[in-house]
Amino acid sequence: MKQRAVIIYGPPGAGKGTQAELLVRRFQFIHFDTGRYLEQLFRDPSAEADPVLRKEKKLFDTGILCTPSWVLKIVSDATRRIAEAGFSVTYSGSPRTDFEAFGDDTNRGLLPLLEEMYGRDHIFIIMLEITPETSIERNSHRVVCSVCGLPILAEAKLQRCAFCSGPTRKRTLDDPEIIKVRLKEFADRTYPIIEGMESRGYTVKRIDGLPAPYKVHESVMKVLGISQ
Repeated sequence: MKQRAVIIYGPPGAGKGTQAELLVRRFQFIHFDTGRYLEQLFRDPSAEADPVLRKEKKLFDTGILCTPSWVLKIVSDATRRIAEAGFSVTYSGSPRTDFEAFGDDTNRGLLPLLEEMYGRDHIFIIMLEITPETSIERNSHRVVCSVCGLPILAEAKLQRCAFCSGPTRKRTLDDPEIIKVRLKEFADRTYPIIEGMESRGYTVKRIDGLPAPYKVHESVMKVLGISQ
């Protein structure tokens, strides 16, 4: 299979991470989950000694996007390592700002880097669409494994992850009031990137994110031209 770079967008709870993980498990993609990567940085006890991490953690915990230039460097460095190792890559909700996507006069954005590493024809951009009401409902009931990070159905009322037996936890980002902030951030800062990509000649494929994840995955594979 040819190497691909897949960017999956959507509001909180649309299933971005789930679809990215399905590509990992079925087709050996590397999923660079910016949010999870940053969360791991912030949860490291040594973060308290770093003034930059303390500042960025405060933004992260309140649902506000972290400083774009700081995030861009982290994502770009990781992307280059993944591509040079010969892997396809998928992102869930990243790049998150116009600056991160396209850069400026002194900073190269993620899209130009992906063009260099994978070629423009092998970049796929997908938007998973759900309503704000669905976003709040899904996120406010979500718990994740504190060890492997897998999402766990809250309705099952499990105290341990079925995959690794790690204890479950609720993310600070999934508080209903913070979700509202995240939705506004998505509308104000992230959604305009889609328009910017389209104006630069990229095709953004819109997929209904409401069906069961395996159904959404079938739609994603069609977009990528991957057979079952």
